[in-house]
Amino acid sequence: MNPSPFAHKIKIYSDGADKASMLEMAKNPQIQGLTTNPTLMKKAGITDYKSFCKDILTQIKQKPISFEVFSDEFGEMKRQALEINSWADNVYVKIPITNSEGRSSIPLVKELAQKGVKLNVTAILAWDQIIETTLALKGGAPSIVSVFAGRIADTGRDPIPMMTAASELCRAVDKNIELLWASSREALNIVQAEQCGCHIITATPDLIKKMSMFNKDLTQLSLDTVKMFKADAEAAGFSL
Repeated sequence: MNPSPFAHKIKIYSDGADKASMLEMAKNPQIQGLTTNPTLMKKAGITDYKSFCKDILTQIKQKPISFEVFSDEFGEMKRQALEINSWADNVYVKIPITNSEGRSSIPLVKELAQKGVKLNVTAILAWDQIIETTLALKGGAPSIVSVFAGRIADTGRDPIPMMTAASELCRAVDKNIELLWASSREALNIVQAEQCGCHIITATPDLIKKMSMFNKDLTQLSLDTVKMFKADAEAAGFSL
């Protein structure tokens, strides 16, 4: 992939569960980390969670990578988190902001952070969740506050004001807390996340590859689009 002309400071993490793609992204100097989750792993056909994660970690040893707990019971969630944390130094443990019954994970987040477990607190969408997560992580291990800005936008709300305020909050509370723009929908989100002051953005490999178009001349892009339409019409054998 050609380097993007967008001179970004934000850290770009690749989000996915396809092994070949994860290894390709890990070798890309533009990519500073990786994330995955149980839904992505299920879609990729993974059936042995632990074996998959440990296999990935034999080849991705330097860049941070986040693996998620999947228990709904907090005692078991804690056990899973401690085991995942033991796999490698570059691992961040993803903890959802609540369990599936809506009960808060904040007490567990605070306990694990103070034990030195690097956390990625995920599935955050509301402002009060951002506040309580940031305060729970204060003074603990390096951590990530993962706000699903793309899903916020899906509700018809502009996520930018909240993400801007969240970035200021994280920096004010603890320099070891990073804000992550999650559930990216388009390449523009990378620019928006940086403008908001986010430390990290997650994006799929296909979205990351679109960065090669950043700052492309729009007249040239228009011509390329017309050429695509012409070539496809000819390839299809259309006639009137």
